[in-house]
Amino acid sequence: MRVLLVGAGGVGGAITRIAARRPFFEAMVVADYAPDRAEAAVAALGGDARFTAEQVDAGDEAAVARLLAWHRCDVLLNATDPRFVMPLFRAARAAGATYLDMAMSLSRPHTERPYEECGVKLGDEQFAQAADWEKEGLLALVGMGVEPGLSDVFARYAADELFDEIEEIGIRDGANLTVDGYDFAPSFSIWTTIEECLNPPVVHEAGKGWFTTEPFSEPEIFDFPEGIGPVECVNVEHEEVLLVPRWIDAGRVTFKYGLGREFVDTLKTLHLLGLDRTEPVTVAGPDGPVKVSPRDVVAACLPDPATLGERMHGKTCAGTWVRGLKDGEPREVYLYHVVDNQWSMAEYGSQAVVWQTAINPVVALELLATGAWSGAGVLGPEAFPARPFLDLLTEYGSPWGMREQ
Repeated sequence: MRVLLVGAGGVGGAITRIAARRPFFEAMVVADYAPDRAEAAVAALGGDARFTAEQVDAGDEAAVARLLAWHRCDVLLNATDPRFVMPLFRAARAAGATYLDMAMSLSRPHTERPYEECGVKLGDEQFAQAADWEKEGLLALVGMGVEPGLSDVFARYAADELFDEIEEIGIRDGANLTVDGYDFAPSFSIWTTIEECLNPPVVHEAGKGWFTTEPFSEPEIFDFPEGIGPVECVNVEHEEVLLVPRWIDAGRVTFKYGLGREFVDTLKTLHLLGLDRTEPVTVAGPDGPVKVSPRDVVAACLPDPATLGERMHGKTCAGTWVRGLKDGEPREVYLYHVVDNQWSMAEYGSQAVVWQTAINPVVALELLATGAWSGAGVLGPEAFPARPFLDLLTEYGSPWGMREQ
């Protein structure tokens, strides 16, 4: 297997450190718009000849396709933010390569009823091309990070091995992470966080289909394992709700994120001021008017999450809560994966949130390389058997857990 990794930021850098310990691939080309960032990611691996650095603009489909061909890569792994999903998705298909991402094509709210009806849903642009990918015998494995990704694998595992009938699947994400020296320092890309938290959340119900609610709706207290404890979780737009119902029968599917009241209030203020907008606005500059995206300005004013590991303390938990019936009896479980920041920093030099995201696409790549997973079309993690993934995740030294509720 020869892999083109596009994006050498926090998650991309963690991917290289995890992959470097595994023998399943022949080469990994690390490409980024900023060549020094790609070179730094490769240099950190201590001379592993399988890794090389390149410069590429993720929005330039032709350039990405040429890079895939030049290095004879058969897989494109997208570690950029969701704005670049579609150009990279199309470039992989043009080059005849397998495509893998950790977030899906962007949504657009319904123009008249944004908090009741879906407009363009997450992943719609990709699924619209599913028949073409399948006809060409190509695979696009979408939403293969931690959430979406591992959370979807948990849903598949629950459907196959733990339940006869599922009433509800709810992704629940929470943490007790703190960052020394910062009152507000998101542990993941603020661009992506704004996108998913301020868009209308999507819920799926059997017989009703997909519909939307108000941002931060239906607050609940969820008790997270391994010392994290109770955290208030609210509805947030996320890919699992768009993926799980395509392959798994469940009465209801939701995603709730443990953001905390201060974080929610900050996001609401950004929205109130229009600082969550991506459309450029004109501002005065020393050399005349310039156009800038307010959201890009917010991101530039905050610390890079990849650099916060040394200041960060605590644990992060990603998991899937499932309620239903087994052998005619009610059952309720929480399948989860916890990463301690102190451990991930000591073991890999990566902060917990980006490391937890990064390990899952590497596991998926290995399953594809060995043939344990295979397929054609645009497929989510639910389309593949869960047990090989969970067993390999444990082999990587990062076990998962299950709690009967």
